[in-house]
Amino acid sequence: MPKTIPPTAAPVTAVQPDPGPSPFHAGEQALQRANGSRDRIEMFGRRAIRPYLPDQHRAFFAQLPFVAVAAVDGDGRPWASLFPGPPGFVHTPDEYHLDLALHGAAADPVRQALQPGAAIGLLGIEMHSRRRNRLNGRIKSLDINHIRLRVDQSFGNCPKYIKRRQLTPSRPATDSSPARVSARFTQLTGAVRDQIVAAEVFFVASAIKAQDNPVIQGVDVSHRGGPVGFVRIDGNSLIIPDYRGNNHFNTLGNFLLNPRAGLVFPDFDSGTLLQLTGRTALLAQDSPELQGFDDAVGGWRFSLDEGLCLQDALPFRTDTQTRTDQ
Repeated sequence: MPKTIPPTAAPVTAVQPDPGPSPFHAGEQALQRANGSRDRIEMFGRRAIRPYLPDQHRAFFAQLPFVAVAAVDGDGRPWASLFPGPPGFVHTPDEYHLDLALHGAAADPVRQALQPGAAIGLLGIEMHSRRRNRLNGRIKSLDINHIRLRVDQSFGNCPKYIKRRQLTPSRPATDSSPARVSARFTQLTGAVRDQIVAAEVFFVASAIKAQDNPVIQGVDVSHRGGPVGFVRIDGNSLIIPDYRGNNHFNTLGNFLLNPRAGLVFPDFDSGTLLQLTGRTALLAQDSPELQGFDDAVGGWRFSLDEGLCLQDALPFRTDTQTRTDQ
């Protein structure tokens, strides 16, 4: 009988597990792709951006005297603020939730924007050590005294551009009675300009919407720092350089999809918070508006819609005897 030759077996291809959705949205990915970091940052982000709080982040948040917070009001405008409290006012009952006691001014637009189910951005920053960690999530429950957040993303940030400061209490952190809105404005004039041009730090809120959905999908708050004068005033706008960082492009990626922003300039010497909300436009590295900003790799213009001055909002001051450079 003739010998039969079995058919050649098809090669076996290993089934690769589904890696799941990227931790970066379309705006962030576009800017990562533009600067050539896309593949590397995707791999890093899948390891470093977690849907829970690692133990070291839980311990870090628990000892802070304030956190930066971002929320979006009923008109879709992002706002940024600093929420103060005694160490322990931020508490994590488990790795998936974070509780935050509310001690700040009731007139704060971020506090007024808090709603059950709303997206929120939070940044913990330790000024004297320059450590910082971020959390993005949603409000699971809310009452007059505290909120509970469900963690969506938790990740660390590098300490670049943070100026070291030692903060000294000026009153009990639970006493918010001195805080008050001293001014509301739509123009950058007078004392408002003075505080901005003297700033060495501010925090910026940004947000994106779900595609074809008016509901805000995610809110983020980020630190920006530099030498006095790193924010330039141009009429009723601010010119803000962007320097080389972690290549996540969380803030600028949000601006690419939604140009609205909220800024807060804290004055750690007086306790004043200068809060602004408005619209942004991204600037290329070779933009004439960025001339004079050495080492800037791009930047953005912020045009003011509305602002307010929240006086004596912070229950601590900078200890000028121990202030050090970054």
